[in-house]
Amino acid sequence: MDQGVSSSALGAVGAAGLSPMHLFLHASLVVQLVMLGLVLCSVLVWAIIAEKIILLRRVRREADAFEDRFWSGGSLDDLYDSEGARPVHPIAAVFGAAMGEWRRSSRIVGIDIVHGGTNERIDRAVNITIGRESDRLSRYVVLLATIGPVAPFVGLFGTVWGIMHAFVSISAMHNTNLSVVAPGISEALFATAIGLITAIPAYVAYNLVTRALDNFSDRMEAFGAEITAILSRQSEERSVERG
Repeated sequence: MDQGVSSSALGAVGAAGLSPMHLFLHASLVVQLVMLGLVLCSVLVWAIIAEKIILLRRVRREADAFEDRFWSGGSLDDLYDSEGARPVHPIAAVFGAAMGEWRRSSRIVGIDIVHGGTNERIDRAVNITIGRESDRLSRYVVLLATIGPVAPFVGLFGTVWGIMHAFVSISAMHNTNLSVVAPGISEALFATAIGLITAIPAYVAYNLVTRALDNFSDRMEAFGAEITAILSRQSEERSVERG
């Protein structure tokens, strides 16, 4: 009976000793700082993931709606006045840049349309806008690329430091019993676990978000090429009419 009670008690103590809070509270100060830093990085990673999911869904929805209006056959000038002049999403910004440059170029008397004067201006404005919008959409993604590879090594540093601290304690106590060694090593390995928990979502999210952003950049480039071609044809038609 006494042996059964003693085993139960030891099991309860062991379970309590493996709880995350217990491991954190009994770790050395350096390991605690490592753990706190990794937890903050994990929170930042999930905040970036949530922000990018919401952002990408919104810009895709807005792009679909705008392209429906663009291809509906309405006046491009009216669409520019309503949405292109003050764009609130990337596709409208690309359209606004192209239309704005086209309007400015159309006012220039004697512009060399045949040699691509208008095309070059519109294409340059579109490319600059695509680059700016891509940079805005990819903001904070570099943090995922940084945290993903670095977090495991930070956790490993905490583990090495914790094990060193555990061996110093063993040396001071002159006792190599497993019950003396296990708590310190468990606390140290917990830092590595937090590092992996932080790094894996960051690494996976970076790959997925980067691919989604690249796909949307390709979509902006395709739309920019289409609007450039349309405006180029209109410029040539106006040049023929003036001639």
